[in-house]
Amino acid sequence: MTDTALPQALAEIRDEFLELPEPDRLQLLLEFSNELPDVPSEYDAHPELRERVVECQSPVYIIVDVDADGRVAMHATAPREAPTTRGFASILVQGITGLSADEVLGIPNDFPQSIGLTRAVSPLRLSGMTGMLMRAKRQVQAKALV
Repeated sequence: MTDTALPQALAEIRDEFLELPEPDRLQLLLEFSNELPDVPSEYDAHPELRERVVECQSPVYIIVDVDADGRVAMHATAPREAPTTRGFASILVQGITGLSADEVLGIPNDFPQSIGLTRAVSPLRLSGMTGMLMRAKRQVQAKALV
């Protein structure tokens, strides 16, 4: 993965993981799981706007907004009983929100594999995070019409 396309927020998150010894990275992922923001209440009456991430074993849903200036806001839900998946969702929500549509579309598809958790979590979990990223990028592309 090249750093040229990785937005600063995601690069900082990646570096935070890579600076830790491998056994401590799961603890950081759990901390991220506790930081997943709630989906804004305006979506409560519109469950059809939430896209299920079928690559995740747990029920994970995302919504991506692109405003008139091309700025992206990502929202996600993931059950508290699935802290790994919830942590991955939180990383993406925190790393993507505020970026331009072009920055989101430029995120390398292998970002989930770059944060140093490939030996600590199952390939299925990493596939779930990749699924979240791909769906977010697809929604950005559709909503930004870039």
